[in-house]
Amino acid sequence: IIIETDGFGIFNDKEKQKLIRRLAETKGLLILTDSDSAGFKIRSFIRGIVPNEQIKHAYIPDIFGKEKRKTEPSKEGKLGVEGVKVQVIIDALEKAGVLCEESEKTERRVITKLDLYEDGLSGKPDSDALRKKLLKALDLPERLTSNALVQILNTFLTFEEYKKAVEEVKSNG
Repeated sequence: IIIETDGFGIFNDKEKQKLIRRLAETKGLLILTDSDSAGFKIRSFIRGIVPNEQIKHAYIPDIFGKEKRKTEPSKEGKLGVEGVKVQVIIDALEKAGVLCEESEKTERRVITKLDLYEDGLSGKPDSDALRKKLLKALDLPERLTSNALVQILNTFLTFEEYKKAVEEVKSNG
């Protein structure tokens, strides 16, 4: 799962900070930021809110140039993560020790948007209230889109754990 920091917006976004801490706690965290001073400030901030043992760092090298979507180079003249070639990112991930080999696929029932609908978490009169209760019970931010919610639920929970959490929220009214 990729969480965008929205640049310095991460400094004031308490819900996103909470989500990052939760992801780090359950799955570990990989930080990949631009190699400019702003990227290092964001990296340092995240390092301050997440225990170091839950973090791996990947660094892209200083590559000077102008990104295609921009009219001029950045302040420091360096390409950001989105401006470098894919191989540069792959190399950075390999150096951080986070690439894995293809393994046998295990059959796992994933949580879908249809599940959210069938369980009353979307598309029904009381869906918003029920979804907020579930998010609170799971200690997740309440402003998640359905797509983000499905992605995060599949990161944290098995399908059976999800169903149990929904039933608990429904029974606690």
